[in-house]
Amino acid sequence: MSQPFIYLVAPSGNPNFGDEFIASSWLRYLAKTQPHTEVYLDCPHPGLAQVLFAGLHPKLRVTNTLWRAVADSASLAPRALKDRVTDLVKNIGSPQYDLGLLQLRKASSLHLLGGGHINGMWPQHYGLIAAMQAVREVSGARLFATGLGLMPFDVNGEVDADSLFNGFEYASARDAESASTFGLNSGIDDAFLGVGAELGRNTLAANSLCICIQNDTSDDGYLENAVAIARERIILAAEKGRSVHYFEAIPGSDRVAFEQLSDLIPEVNFVPFSEIWLNGLPVAASQEWLTTRFHFHLLAAAAGATGTVIEAKTGYYDVKHESVKSLGSGWKYAAAGDSPAPQTANTLQQNLPTLMARKMAEAAKLYPGPARAQGEDSLGKSLLRSVKRRLVA
Repeated sequence: MSQPFIYLVAPSGNPNFGDEFIASSWLRYLAKTQPHTEVYLDCPHPGLAQVLFAGLHPKLRVTNTLWRAVADSASLAPRALKDRVTDLVKNIGSPQYDLGLLQLRKASSLHLLGGGHINGMWPQHYGLIAAMQAVREVSGARLFATGLGLMPFDVNGEVDADSLFNGFEYASARDAESASTFGLNSGIDDAFLGVGAELGRNTLAANSLCICIQNDTSDDGYLENAVAIARERIILAAEKGRSVHYFEAIPGSDRVAFEQLSDLIPEVNFVPFSEIWLNGLPVAASQEWLTTRFHFHLLAAAAGATGTVIEAKTGYYDVKHESVKSLGSGWKYAAAGDSPAPQTANTLQQNLPTLMARKMAEAAKLYPGPARAQGEDSLGKSLLRSVKRRLVA
């Protein structure tokens, strides 16, 4: 008889650095605390996810059962989609999904990993929550959600914020607006589970001006404004004798702005996603960043870097970046047509051990394991000691 397993639901395999970093952080944590338990990762692109996360957990299995069910119903309004996936999960009867759904009923828990993938911009993704709730009704599996960013929320009354997470044993949001709107625990981004292992992993571009400008999920006119800001900053950096590196979070999308700046940034200083994933994101306190990407903001600020965020999409990215600013990144914020707010002190770096401990405590609440067998979280303490040494250095 097969043993119960852990089931993670995440938007992995795109690839998108932030989403992949979150999933990898949880897999590494579970490899330490639940090494003998099978872990299923349900994501949109299981083929590439299998490559990205190979070796991170000894018993990792990758599928797309729930994501495919939702994607196949994406044309439906949220309420109709909820009814469709609920019926599918509870009543079976479709050879396209049945084997995956029957296997899903053996999961001990279902965990919706954090990120900004469930909101009014992609209303079909609310169906993932409905599917998880349907599994719970059939099997009694425990439901978790952590570090969610749920703004913007505007689906013309199709989704009830008060009942969206009914049946979840634990659910947290990474920003105040999401937590308040949906009545969730106030939390922090899931990336804080893995930030300690990432700091110091790569020392490329330690003193550089670091840039990443996206070309997706943005307001009209944003790209032209962002490139203009970057061009001014690059010229200023060159006058000061500072090198410039360009980083790619989503392959292709983040290359567009680089092409428009390639007269100022040499090709050799373009750092593709693949290099970042294999060798680590090189973040350091000596850097200055100019970026639209949320997790570059989070990780670079955690390392002590200064920086400026360029607003890409109002109502979405501003909420995301504010969650890091509220933790003390001190970064400037440049909205279209406005002068950047002044730089303030980076207290996020100073408080990083506390933030990591907070995230570790949340993880241990969901998945207590061997690391806590003697009454202390040796995994968390080891990571915190390592981070404190790097911050002092």
